[in-house]
Amino acid sequence: MNTPAVVLADEPTGNLDSKNSQEIMQLLKESNKKFNQTLIVITHDENVALQADRVISVEDGKIVRDERIRRA
Repeated sequence: MNTPAVVLADEPTGNLDSKNSQEIMQLLKESNKKFNQTLIVITHDENVALQADRVISVEDGKIVRDERIRRA
């Protein structure tokens, strides 16, 4: 219960300024790594999405994009 295998975050930064948005994303990513969790973030913010390892885009109820993000 305190360390779930899957964390679902629906628009976790939706109403936040950029500084607080970055802090929330950092906390979610730290939890993801520390507890080996699957983190699913639903967002309309491309900057948040591009922090992920994988992006799945849905339009009109259909998957239109599914790709892994490559890091340099």
